[in-house]
Amino acid sequence: MGSFIKIRSGLNVLSNFLKPRVEVLTIPYRERYSKLNQKPRKRLPPWLPKQTRTLYRDDVTLENRGFVKEVLETNYGSPDPLSKCYSPLKVAPIEPSPEWVQGSRRTGTIARKIGIYPMWLKNGKKVLATLLHICDNHVIKYIPPEEWEPGHRTRHIIPKRKLGCLVVGAESSDPQLYTKEYCGLFYNAGVMPKRLLSRFAVTPNGALQPGTPLLATHYRPGDVVDIRGKTIDRGFQGVMKRWGFHGMPATHGVTKTHRRPGNIGSGGQKARVMPGETNSLVHVYDTLLPRRQPETPPPFPTFIPTPDTELSDEAWADDVHPFGAPTIEFEPEK
Repeated sequence: MGSFIKIRSGLNVLSNFLKPRVEVLTIPYRERYSKLNQKPRKRLPPWLPKQTRTLYRDDVTLENRGFVKEVLETNYGSPDPLSKCYSPLKVAPIEPSPEWVQGSRRTGTIARKIGIYPMWLKNGKKVLATLLHICDNHVIKYIPPEEWEPGHRTRHIIPKRKLGCLVVGAESSDPQLYTKEYCGLFYNAGVMPKRLLSRFAVTPNGALQPGTPLLATHYRPGDVVDIRGKTIDRGFQGVMKRWGFHGMPATHGVTKTHRRPGNIGSGGQKARVMPGETNSLVHVYDTLLPRRQPETPPPFPTFIPTPDTELSDEAWADDVHPFGAPTIEFEPEK
């Protein structure tokens, strides 16, 4: 009898494991604003504070706003008519003394893409040129090679040489639009807060003093440069989303053609569409291709005009036909 009770108790223990169980698992739903689908945040360097601030509705009268604008124009001059940005310099830049050697790397510039324009070479070939506007570039900060560590390096890659870093800003803006910490970055440079900051790797002999302006004469006609910009891949889309067309009217006789392009030619002005992301900021710097390096020394570290220097409005490459030159006529070979 005792053995039968022991066997019965053992079966009860085994039956607990053999019983079907119902387990309820809670699967989180990935909503639009769920924490599981957070967008990747932009990694900023530790020296760059928050840029924009919350704009409150200050009780400022129209007279006081005019007074603030008058003070800005008195201290920093009138804004650029094209970009509507101020271009001041509180201190005169120091002209650097080092000379250019083979392998030296100088800083780049920040430009705004305006569009494209057709040009002709002296042999009669038509090419399309991209129009870039170097808008109000100044050197903000120099980081020596001992302190600058770019984020794309890994522990498996040992750099052959250490490069420094120059922080360049473009498009001066109103200081009221930015935070106090962000405006403090431009105190030593003596310029107004910039809308965009970018870093360029330079050799130690290509360092510049904060506050030095970077002009379009930083490059020479015929130099080979690399341009880096940001584009948005939207795939196969219509003209309204891809090129920003206005589309057709919503009502009044329009049927199934609300988002079609319509007639875009035969106008009073240009009768074509400029491809590319226009009105966007791009980075321009000397090419990194080994076979396209300059043989003659460029303006190093940058072109700094003197009071006696007269800058020309136009500069053409040797193989480009200027617009003001006489027309070249080619006759067919007989």
